[in-house]
Amino acid sequence: MAQFCDVALPVPLDSLFTYRIPEEMAPAVGARVLVPFRQQRLVGIVTELHDRPPSVAAKDILRVMDLEPAVDGQLRELAAWISRYYLAPLGEVFPTMLPLAAEFKRNIAYRITERGGLALHQAAETGSSARARKTPDDQLAEFRALEYLASGEAEKESTLRSAARVSRAILAGLVRKKWITREDISDAQEAARTVQIAVLKSAEGKLNANQRRLIDALESSGGKLLVEGLPRLDVPRTTLQTLVRRGLVEIVEEPAEFTVSRAQPRPSPFHFQFNAAQRNALEKIKDSAATRHFSAMLLHGVTGSGKTAVYLAAMRAVLDASRSAILLVPEIGLTPAVAADLHQLFGNEVAILHSALSGKERVEQWRRIKRGEARMVVGTRSAVFAPVPDLALIIVDEEHDSSYKQEEMPRYHARDVAVMRAKMADAVVILGSATPSLESYFNAKKNKYALLELPDRVERRPLPEVEILDMRQEFQQSGEEQVVSRKLAEEIKERLARQEQVMVLLNRRGYSPVVLCRACGNTMQCQNCAVALTHHKREHRMVCHYCGLTAPVPKKCPKCGSEYVHFLGTGSEKLEELLHGLFPQARIGRLDRDTVRSHRDFERTLNAFNAGDLDLLVGTQMIAKGHDIHGVTLVGVIGADIALGLPDFRAAERTFQLLTQVAGRAGRGATPGKVVLQTYFPEHYAVQYAAAHDFAGFYDKELRFRSWMHYPPYSALANVLVRSTKLNEALEWSGIIGQWFEKTRHEGVRVMGPAAAPIVRLKQDYRYHFVLKSQSREKLNTVLRAMLAHAQGEKIPRTQVIVDVDALWLM
Repeated sequence: MAQFCDVALPVPLDSLFTYRIPEEMAPAVGARVLVPFRQQRLVGIVTELHDRPPSVAAKDILRVMDLEPAVDGQLRELAAWISRYYLAPLGEVFPTMLPLAAEFKRNIAYRITERGGLALHQAAETGSSARARKTPDDQLAEFRALEYLASGEAEKESTLRSAARVSRAILAGLVRKKWITREDISDAQEAARTVQIAVLKSAEGKLNANQRRLIDALESSGGKLLVEGLPRLDVPRTTLQTLVRRGLVEIVEEPAEFTVSRAQPRPSPFHFQFNAAQRNALEKIKDSAATRHFSAMLLHGVTGSGKTAVYLAAMRAVLDASRSAILLVPEIGLTPAVAADLHQLFGNEVAILHSALSGKERVEQWRRIKRGEARMVVGTRSAVFAPVPDLALIIVDEEHDSSYKQEEMPRYHARDVAVMRAKMADAVVILGSATPSLESYFNAKKNKYALLELPDRVERRPLPEVEILDMRQEFQQSGEEQVVSRKLAEEIKERLARQEQVMVLLNRRGYSPVVLCRACGNTMQCQNCAVALTHHKREHRMVCHYCGLTAPVPKKCPKCGSEYVHFLGTGSEKLEELLHGLFPQARIGRLDRDTVRSHRDFERTLNAFNAGDLDLLVGTQMIAKGHDIHGVTLVGVIGADIALGLPDFRAAERTFQLLTQVAGRAGRGATPGKVVLQTYFPEHYAVQYAAAHDFAGFYDKELRFRSWMHYPPYSALANVLVRSTKLNEALEWSGIIGQWFEKTRHEGVRVMGPAAAPIVRLKQDYRYHFVLKSQSREKLNTVLRAMLAHAQGEKIPRTQVIVDVDALWLM
């Protein structure tokens, strides 16, 4: 048996750590282990078992948390690729792959030291009454903590803080004085979800009115009721406790049920005839999966062309062969509808994985997949790591969507990881979209991916008519700034009169994005970020959409004291209010991050819209993707060309994709649809091609611009961001790295920078960046790795130098 093991830990260090294996333990490669690391306990993944003693004394493993590997060989290989390609520490990749944090509970305990006991003894000699008169509040709190710990036993932080009424700051101060010690006692915990059930044992005996009501409710429900549902009976809590003491009712714990989706499933895609293009695409996918060889395909189909039906049919073929499939969707909001479709077709073979689930729910779903109980998995980007057996098919729906790129360590792109995982598993990967990313379409044109086309909508339904409305002319004709143009208001009125549904997109949250003083010109800025605060009227506060800072709504200018404070611009909240004013009889809903706090909120609103309980739906880009609502015959687009003014080479592509996607929500039923597109850039090619539903035309024009400037797909790109809460540090560190780039030869790699990031301060960090381009990914990776090594040698903290390979966000 091996004496030592190497463990990957979730710390920002590019190294593994060697631990000694106690005789009674036998960890497997890929299993989780609990180990001591500095003054804390961490969960890591075993990467190797060996007998090579380290150069320093090795600490013992504390606990083996898995009898079998949590990460199998194929997923370990994928993790190693992510670590190399995205320059991420391996130990920070594994936690992203394993949604098992709920099986580990972090606990801190404190114990009094000899020095602390002496301080407590000296304080006791002065007398408690004298101490209370002369001692500041913080010192009194310290002595309360010391008195509680006087027995010498270690006490949990939560217990100590509650009993001694002390803050974390007080405890940290005591640790610095060495009066107490801080101990990490974190350990594994049970993550099973349970609910309490009240079970009726007997209905005999004398009962008061409340007791009778509760007993009657239990009898009418078959003798069992959820304890959490009892408050609806309007009886005191003590009633249940009394019945339990008398032996009439028993409380038992049972496993909690999991609802895959509360969304209404759409009609089965197998109830209508596939057209020739759908049949051709499906046959090619099935044939490729049957060969058990890697194949990558781009499924390019116009909006409403039946891509989802092809996905589901391919997944059914995979399941019929007793193999597994993963379906990725870009937004949590799209998961319920797709999960409902899958559950309707495949029943309990479906599992769901996304961040809106609770920690215990994620553990439960992951365990079902790991045991082979669910072979069909649907989820957002992290679902690409689902531990399915015998993987045959990965589908990336709306593959162009930027939500697939993670903006924190590890900064992986789920679409590219899906391609690599399929390659390692000899599986088929399908990238689907009506507006493919330029990189994916370029790969398809170069025959790196097979190109499958769905050029027509199902049942030959027409694509919606798009009318471009020049808002410059609207202002000249009306003499005032209009949020909802006269034409759009007229079209909405007609649809409501015909009892048809309408969607209106404004891709900006809040009520007003800018608060301006008309006397001095000051705008309310976030204290932590170089951005303006947004006014949220319903919550009556100012909010930063980057760091979450909130501030009261100003009545006077905080700079000059003037009362002439003006709220400029329009967000989705204000648009909803305006539409209520224009159409008071209409039932209007709104979907944005302010109204959607959980996936249940999203399901509730979308179900109401699907059922016809809402006439008009307002929202941000949440409403633009993937929704198949047949009652929508009009889509209004307000300010969707805002992104064209951003310093981002992908601005035109993002605008084209958003306009095309939201336009595709119209006319998906029997009635033809229409789109009214309000813009201040009517001549821009992104707007023109989106209005004409001409992806090929946009692709050719945008590709010419990319080739001239050597941007992707003609080169690989990385963004190196240097950040610090201190401006002088950010400048110094970016200068050190900039000098290294200047002095070192980097053949085939172009370096631009350092320069201030477009948003120079974000979440209290000052930010400077470099943009690197190269036609060789290998050369780019080599330069980035050397740069990180140099930064480490210059004592620049690893967490303050962010390397974003294939960056989508350069702001």
